[in-house]
Amino acid sequence: MTGALVNAAAIIFSGLAGMLLRGGISEAMRKSVMQSMGLAVIVVALKMALQSRNAVVLIVALAAGTAIGAWLDLEGRMERFAARITMRTGERFGDVGKGFVSASLIYCLGAMGIVGALSEGMTGDASTLFAKAMIDGATAIIFAASMGVGVLFSALPVLLYEGAITLGASALSAFFTEAMLAEMNGVGGILVLAIGINMLEMAKIPIANLLPSIFVVFGLVYLGF
Repeated sequence: MTGALVNAAAIIFSGLAGMLLRGGISEAMRKSVMQSMGLAVIVVALKMALQSRNAVVLIVALAAGTAIGAWLDLEGRMERFAARITMRTGERFGDVGKGFVSASLIYCLGAMGIVGALSEGMTGDASTLFAKAMIDGATAIIFAASMGVGVLFSALPVLLYEGAITLGASALSAFFTEAMLAEMNGVGGILVLAIGINMLEMAKIPIANLLPSIFVVFGLVYLGF
């Protein structure tokens, strides 16, 4: 689990550096940085989404997953959780919920973390996760400076999911086929695209409600659709 630990640590320490910079950034500059990051996130999201090879699976997974998420009220639960954290930390640290959800999805919804964790678990080579840690750390500085302390909390889901895949690599390698990773990247790209749209304030998409789509697409591909 060395790679997962390093990745999480990179997000935390880089996020702390971003929080130090936050105090010296004006509101106008913070908004400009947020918009530029939103555009960059959209470009990354489109590259991810275009890796999908089966549009039907993508559409069904998104529709079914979103319905499940809305039924479970995941967005509401996430907002209430974030509100409790904000009450404890204070609004001066930024919108905790926005930072946590946005950063968590961006760091978790991609094949690099899965492939890197599988590689470390099966061969002991954590180089892919080390590379991801450098990328995530660089973006954590900017995200924390613009979105606040919630970005630091995203280290926890990164540690949990990468660590779980690393520990269960032998069993999970049979499931994460090339086709599976392509479709998961496709759905993940759509979710990251929603983050970019929210960052640009073009709409308010309940991203947490879309999260079950990842599990639905996993099931669809596994069943041969």
